[in-house]
Amino acid sequence: MASLRILMLGDIIGRPGRKMLLRLLPGYRTRHGISCVIANGENSSGGMGIQRDAMDDLFTAGVDVITTGNHVWHRKEVHELLKKEPRLLRPANYPARLPGLGHVVVERGGVKIGVLNLLGRVFMEPMDNPFEVAERELTLLREAGAQSILVDFHAEATAEKEAMAFHLDGRVSLLAGTHTHVQTSDEKIFPDGMGYITDLGRCGSFFSVLGVEYPASLEGFLTCTNKKFTPAKDSLMMEGVIADIDPATGRAVRIERIREQAEAHDE
Repeated sequence: MASLRILMLGDIIGRPGRKMLLRLLPGYRTRHGISCVIANGENSSGGMGIQRDAMDDLFTAGVDVITTGNHVWHRKEVHELLKKEPRLLRPANYPARLPGLGHVVVERGGVKIGVLNLLGRVFMEPMDNPFEVAERELTLLREAGAQSILVDFHAEATAEKEAMAFHLDGRVSLLAGTHTHVQTSDEKIFPDGMGYITDLGRCGSFFSVLGVEYPASLEGFLTCTNKKFTPAKDSLMMEGVIADIDPATGRAVRIERIREQAEAHDE
């Protein structure tokens, strides 16, 4: 059985980020023989939250599963989206009374791929312990027949992400951090076969402040006040990792950090 080639993409920043993926991702997926694409879409509508048009854009571009994070609830519409679309995830360690699920199983090339979304707690809002919730979710994914498990751990602290990596090594195929919007250079395969990167980065403007236009962000720091952020349109980059997974063992055999440049966005 051929290996699975997984593409995981960092936080998609607003309309520029998702329109870039509509232009860039279909051809990229074909050229690189990608089996499955996971992307974090919690900032895909106006730079915060996700609405139906953004979700539809990402699926049309070729994303198989959309993960999210602490900004998922920013748009009221997401409650209905989460009820109706199982490929749109919210972190599993949110309260169970909220709509949606934190995991899904999709089948690609005859292989069942489990995708799990978790939210960190360090420097974040209080939340159920992601380390304990991971145990429950892995059990559910195994019961559903998942042969390979991919995890988006949306967290601020690098130490929490690395600790989770040691916690899950040997039990999942790939653990990728999101949330900081800054790609890290520590992609590696852990001793028991789990691919890892602390942060995938972002799909948005490279010369910006976390994907938004810098003047408002800079003014906020200068004046210690909150400013309205606008997703930046220039120097667009698609960032993430490609990982090859052996479907027979669920182990990652290769991981590569990617940064693909796109044309400037035009509204």
